[in-house]
Amino acid sequence: MVALLSLALPLPIAAAATPASAGTAVTASAFTTAGGAVTFSSGAATAPFTTAASATAPFTTSASAATTTASVLASEVRLELPRPTGPYAIGRDTLHLVDRGRRDPWVPDAATRELMVSMYYPARAGTGGPASYVSVEEARLLLEGQKRNAPGAAELLSGTRLNARADARPVHGRHPLVVLSPGFSLSRATLTILAEDLASRGYVVAAVDHAYESFGTLFPGGRMLTCVACERAEEAGDDEDDAVMAAVAEGRAKDVSFVIDRLTGRRPAWRHARTIDRRRIGMAGHSIGGDSAARTMAADRRVRAGVNMDGTFFAPVPASGLGGRPFMMLGTETLHRPGGEDTTWDRDWARLDGWKRWLTVTGSGHFTFIDLPVLAAQLGMDDPSAPLPGRRSGEITRDYVGAFFDLHLRGVAQPLLDGPSPANPEVRFQQP
Repeated sequence: MVALLSLALPLPIAAAATPASAGTAVTASAFTTAGGAVTFSSGAATAPFTTAASATAPFTTSASAATTTASVLASEVRLELPRPTGPYAIGRDTLHLVDRGRRDPWVPDAATRELMVSMYYPARAGTGGPASYVSVEEARLLLEGQKRNAPGAAELLSGTRLNARADARPVHGRHPLVVLSPGFSLSRATLTILAEDLASRGYVVAAVDHAYESFGTLFPGGRMLTCVACERAEEAGDDEDDAVMAAVAEGRAKDVSFVIDRLTGRRPAWRHARTIDRRRIGMAGHSIGGDSAARTMAADRRVRAGVNMDGTFFAPVPASGLGGRPFMMLGTETLHRPGGEDTTWDRDWARLDGWKRWLTVTGSGHFTFIDLPVLAAQLGMDDPSAPLPGRRSGEITRDYVGAFFDLHLRGVAQPLLDGPSPANPEVRFQQP
């Protein structure tokens, strides 16, 4: 059965509040309309600490968890995302997209399929205002979903400092588009480091939240949509859980095609859509989001290149391949080495019929490829089962995913992808 395994800040468990059900109303930031789509500059998103994935031990510190948490929350520590590597400042908008041609697969009573999308883009320096990482309410729901909470914990996470500026003016020109899809029960916020870095390097990035597939995502009207899909996965049982997860990937492929339609069509939903080069589109995802990248490519020829970051291929790559388009698999050494526990990587590697790479990272865990280890390291926390330092987690993900898209969407040679590098001894090039 797909277990929703926790990898959370080691917070002492507080008195549990009643979890919000799908559609619970909360106080939301003010929403405004821009470019024909609902936007809000506060950028509410879900915090990044759970997944349906391989088992990993909780982050720990040398002191007791309760003592450490108390001292951290009482201190003046403020979490912050690392400075991006590219030459551009970063702007961010947030879109609410509604597909009126589909019912939601998890809540049949919902007449439409809804998505929240954070748009990151190269921006003019000195423009825009502060952008938030996650809302306090979404952080609270996440921590409660993990059965971990403590006074001040949600506020600490919510206060993470970003590099992106809300409503910043875009730079001139057209840029490749990269769509990002998060892990199961996670949200688009978990991929913010990668999104910001790609935008700083000259990409437009669309990070997608899929309705009812995270612990809590804020939608217009103060609606907090919670993880109904998680409940379905838990109810499925061992014989059916793979089918549920395959359905997640299939549904997300439809979501992403709809997002691309709304960003590149004749009447685009985003006010800066003119900055997108519709001929150069890629996709990357973490966990089920990585499987969704392959599934989207199988269904939508517009997506020219894809990356799976440590995701099982519940929805298989077609036996006929991906039409010769490039694909990279980036994963943990323990789970995703050739002949490892996840046999779907061996199966689907053979089906990839274009440029391809299979990379594993020594000392990594399932969350290595998202924001979590970077933030945890700032609190002096580590994961004994995944000893790769948090800083290196962010650097490796940023560098290899960025190099992949530079090669395949920009046509810029990337020696980093040719073979092992002395600067990155943790990264192994697998050749099964």
